[in-house]
Amino acid sequence: MEQLGLEATHADVGLLALFWQAGFVVKLVMLGLIAASVWTWAIVIEKIIAYNKERRAYNQFEDAFWSGTSLEKLYSNLSDRKTSGMAAVFVSAMREWKKSFERGARAPMGLQMRVEKAMDVAIQREAEKLEARLGFLASVGSAAPFIGLFGTVIGIMTSFQAIAGSKSTNLAVVAPGIAEALLATAIGLVAAIPAVIAYNKFSADSGKLEGRMEGFADEFSSILSRQIDEKLQSRPAAE
Repeated sequence: MEQLGLEATHADVGLLALFWQAGFVVKLVMLGLIAASVWTWAIVIEKIIAYNKERRAYNQFEDAFWSGTSLEKLYSNLSDRKTSGMAAVFVSAMREWKKSFERGARAPMGLQMRVEKAMDVAIQREAEKLEARLGFLASVGSAAPFIGLFGTVIGIMTSFQAIAGSKSTNLAVVAPGIAEALLATAIGLVAAIPAVIAYNKFSADSGKLEGRMEGFADEFSSILSRQIDEKLQSRPAAE
């Protein structure tokens, strides 16, 4: 009988038991933090897959770009596809470059500025895709501990009310309420710690990918500048 009593007491302070015994507000806080943690891990998995895919796409594009294939052929291969990253920057620059020459562009500086602006816009668009949902990770990482602390405060207040109602300071009276309160803080930390680590990791990865795009844009801008000079110099002779 004594053993059964010990097992019942142990069961009463289990995690699920503490959750079901918690008050409405504390339970709501726990559920919100659990949902935030699940969504955080969903974002982490999605970002790992997406960033690995982007790195492979960057490497494949760089191999194709520096393989000696003509810009016109590479553009024709990519222009009808859904592109991202460096390929999207390349296509946007080539599209502006071709449009300008088709309309009889004669000012090298203006053409160069339009091409660079097109690449800047493409880089900004791709950067927004890379950084999508990172703000949620930052919010969870910063807010989850305080939300858990709010649940803890409510739980401790409930425990003090139980003390006042029972007129007893016996630990058995206040222990369940305190345990429920501390569980809210623990769930907040479980949600916040992975979110902070993931945010820092993905922010660094995003910065590296954006840096690769910007470096390619600078190199490609130099290549197009030479192409523009050659075309504009050869036009008067052809005319």
